[in-house]
Amino acid sequence: MSTRREFIKQVAVASAALAIGDKLDAMGKKIPVTAPGRVLGANDKVRVAVAGVHNRGRALAMNFAQMTSDCEVVYICDCDSAVVPAAQEACKAASGIEPKYVRDYRELVKMPDIDVIVVAMPDHWHAAAAIMAMENGKHVYLEKPATHTPAENEMVLKAQKKYGKVVQIGTQRRSWPTVREGIEILRNGEYGLGTVSVAKSWYSHPRPSIGKFDPSPVPENLDWELWQGPAPHKTEFKANCLHYNWHWYWDWGTGEALNNGSHFIDVIRWGMGLDDYPTLVNSVGGKYRFVDDDWQTPDYQLITLQYGDRCSVNWEGRSRNHFPTDGLTHGVTFYGEDSCMWFDFRDSYVIRDMKGNVVKEAVGSLPVRVNDTFNPCEALDTIHLKNFLDGIRLGTPLNAPLIEGCKSTQLMQYGNIAQRVGHSLHIDPKTGKILGDSEAMKYWTRKYEKGWMPKV
Repeated sequence: MSTRREFIKQVAVASAALAIGDKLDAMGKKIPVTAPGRVLGANDKVRVAVAGVHNRGRALAMNFAQMTSDCEVVYICDCDSAVVPAAQEACKAASGIEPKYVRDYRELVKMPDIDVIVVAMPDHWHAAAAIMAMENGKHVYLEKPATHTPAENEMVLKAQKKYGKVVQIGTQRRSWPTVREGIEILRNGEYGLGTVSVAKSWYSHPRPSIGKFDPSPVPENLDWELWQGPAPHKTEFKANCLHYNWHWYWDWGTGEALNNGSHFIDVIRWGMGLDDYPTLVNSVGGKYRFVDDDWQTPDYQLITLQYGDRCSVNWEGRSRNHFPTDGLTHGVTFYGEDSCMWFDFRDSYVIRDMKGNVVKEAVGSLPVRVNDTFNPCEALDTIHLKNFLDGIRLGTPLNAPLIEGCKSTQLMQYGNIAQRVGHSLHIDPKTGKILGDSEAMKYWTRKYEKGWMPKV
């Protein structure tokens, strides 16, 4: 964890970096703040609550807490009381203030002394939590993926239109200064890039087996019914699903495609200006390693997306093989006319000509702790959080507004649907609807526990 002095210095650099922020707002839209709730001025501190504080949520709570001139973390919420003390301690160490604890999210959204709710719960909670927050007058910082199903994309967008709240998606690379600089170069076709018609992205990781577990008693610290929330409450508790392996269960997670693929496909959409939906989506892969464990989603998956005769892009996920592609374990490649451009995990980019010579390279000044699995991009992510808070207080255009997050999320959702039905999907590029495929449309939405379906 960085010291307070180090963080202040990093935030100063980050704030200066926002000067380039207005250059790439062509895909962002200013969202009016019209719903009931406290009217915030430019100098008001935003009161923040963080829901879901096991790893990523704890990092977000700490990062918001360190922004003492902009906001104050007043509540944290989690249905597992065991993860709460660490989050409270992190916030107190960062700001001197220990946030209050609320166990039930349904109570949290009704608290009158909250302006923002950070949704960092498992994927199956995202849409319901965001809608409940907006309905109760709260702005939302929503971790990726935006939703669990395409139908939920429609729901959250309808809710935002109805309640008029500011919603930022946690695709934080859209705020990283050097990445933004690189995307501008890409869009301008500089350094031999010209028109880019092909792009690929990938993520590889040596994930171990999660084992095959029998049902077991629910720990006293966990409210299992509340944890399942909108998902059907049909699954008995297994100790190997918490607190990360839920990603690989279809009822709660969305596999590597949305766990990490949503970040990289979002960079592709942004860089290539893909505002419409694809016309054709295919997915191949499966669960190939540790076949006898409880993992359900693919551990290898290749999703391809065709945009008519304009371009094609893909994403490859290798959850159990760490061998690099183009020398990187995860990244994005844009194939231009006379050169190619790479983005990796850091705030950086490199452009090489067709002979492999570097023609342009840049690495940002803010640190990335590559081996830090908790909060590797602390200072960089703060730029994204600052953009969100300024969107609330000043009306600053968001770098990752909800509509963009939903579109990028839906691309990976198409891939999962294609994988599960075993054939390609034909898509209406304007509406995003799957065409003439009743089998695929069964996955457009999901079953909800009675009384838990999100409603707008």
